Amino acid sequence: DHGLASYADAVDLSSAAVANVYTKRLVQDKESATSNGRLRIDTSFASAVIIDPEGYLVTNYHVVAAAAEIRIQLSDGRITEPVIVGVDVETDLALLKIDVGTLPAVRFGSSAKLRIGDVVLAIGNPYGLTTSVTQGIVSATGRGLLNLVTFENFIQTDAAINAGNSGGALINSRGELVGINTAVLAQNPRTEGIGFAIPIDLVRGVVDQIMK
Repeated sequence: DHGLASYADAVDLSSAAVANVYTKRLVQDKESATSNGRLRIDTSFASAVIIDPEGYLVTNYHVVAAAAEIRIQLSDGRITEPVIVGVDVETDLALLKIDVGTLPAVRFGSSAKLRIGDVVLAIGNPYGLTTSVTQGIVSATGRGLLNLVTFENFIQTDAAINAGNSGGALINSRGELVGINTAVLAQNPRTEGIGFAIPIDLVRGVVDQIMK
């Protein structure tokens, strides 16, 4: 090591805890010639984070909302169907449970200790590409967001976050989870370079409430 900056250790510590989420939804086919439109199956992918070795995962609520089918693919390639334990629409979070034995859970950091300028890495499943990592810094904290969700207290980062990254992990340079990525603004081309994550301190509180 000749002082080369690398976040490979942080990724090694946390990437096995990030899973792929594949969902299928029945949607009205607006292109259909008939007036009522046929139903077609819409497949999309996102991410989830293993927060407990017993098989609990966190993802965005919008990732699993109204899904006809949900599949989780673990970093070792295994595929399983989760149970939705509970959701919190206001914070756009969902808690899932899978039953496949002991799993590699992520280590928690503290979002309260994040400072503007801290390096963060977004780990997710963009466009179905397994375990992709993007890097950026914390651009702002406590960011309110145009009434996109009821709760507004996001970590803003310039790490690339897109639909496939939604529900994935935002980690610090020690490989600790500091946020859950959410792609609420990624659909707007004018917001390139702006990603948002739900702070882990809030996520933990929501998860505790769902568990209770």
